[in-house]
Amino acid sequence: MIPSPLLALTLTERIGQAVRRRALAWWRIVYLGAVVLVLMLSPSSWSRSARWRLARQVYQGTAPILLGFTVLAALISLVITRIVVVTALSYGLSRYALEMVIRVLVLELIPLTAALFVAMRATIPSGTQLALLRQSGRLAALAAHGADPVRVEVLPCVVAGVYASITLAALSCVVALVMAYLGVYGFNTSELPGYTRMFGQVFTPQITLVFVLKTLFFSLAVALIPTAAGLYETGQPRTAMQPASELGGLARMFAVLLLIEIASLVGNYY
Repeated sequence: MIPSPLLALTLTERIGQAVRRRALAWWRIVYLGAVVLVLMLSPSSWSRSARWRLARQVYQGTAPILLGFTVLAALISLVITRIVVVTALSYGLSRYALEMVIRVLVLELIPLTAALFVAMRATIPSGTQLALLRQSGRLAALAAHGADPVRVEVLPCVVAGVYASITLAALSCVVALVMAYLGVYGFNTSELPGYTRMFGQVFTPQITLVFVLKTLFFSLAVALIPTAAGLYETGQPRTAMQPASELGGLARMFAVLLLIEIASLVGNYY
């Protein structure tokens, strides 16, 4: 039978190792974000070949998902608008229905949905590709030939993820506003002045600032965290009891998105 002090020591060591692994993972995310920011501000990162790689990565990360997400946003907007309007009418609150739709769709649902869509379709596959490049020795070969792997492979992935998330969020918000108007008033333009006035009352300077910051932080989270998970080694062997670094990156990404959403709700309503 194992003595209890040894059990306590083993448990303490395991907790310490887990804490160190998680702290190291978060530090790598922050470090990678700082490195990418410095590279983005460096003129040497925007040579002709680098601009070509970046443009190709941005196109591959945005164009294939743009139409599908726009259609999805339009359908979601119509369904939610109909549900909210019918519910408001049943309680005699029809004048608040459109304002509620804008708050639910544009302020809360659309930015989060766009970030998750970009993560699933673009940045997580890019992180997996980086992990494969790292395991195959491609990144080490670039470093051996005098090239910076972060500048060549990582920077385009992060910039493409940020661009795709912001683009989809902005486009889908416009689509949601148009579909909300059409769902309530149809193709009648006589209610457009009142609709724009109500939109201006919802988007006060404070709420607009929170919305912009939330969209930006969402895009940074879905671009940086999967990339960092694919770029760095976990330092631990993969076993049935230890998830892969990519799964840990997904958990951290969802946690960050949740914290950003909670912070935006506090900023908007408290």
